[in-house]
Amino acid sequence: MRGLSIVLVLFSLLLAGCSTPRGGLPYGSYDSSVAGDYRAEGKASYYGRAHHGNKTASGERFDQNALTAAHRTLPFGTMVRVTNLDNGQSVVVRINDRGPFARGRIIDVSRKAAESLDMLKTGVAPVRVESLK
Repeated sequence: MRGLSIVLVLFSLLLAGCSTPRGGLPYGSYDSSVAGDYRAEGKASYYGRAHHGNKTASGERFDQNALTAAHRTLPFGTMVRVTNLDNGQSVVVRINDRGPFARGRIIDVSRKAAESLDMLKTGVAPVRVESLK
């Protein structure tokens, strides 16, 4: 009987561990105490066709036509305003992936977001990233 109890406890711990990613929050949710006051300036790049349909770090499929972005640390589901500092244009995107992996960049936006920021020709733009509450 005691052995069965131990097995049930271990099994329940295993199942609980499967429902959350490494960050400890369910996919698609975020901890506003972590993301609520984020503000940074740096360079943004975009990714599109080559990654379209691939799985993102959050587990969903990347859609180059959606308003999404990759960030190294912000929780999945965090909504951020990205403003192109060269032209003042901005767009609101949802964090659903990890990156960018290029040195000196703070965010990778989808192709659709890059269109809104008018950065398709340059590929990289100076931006301000601000989390929304």
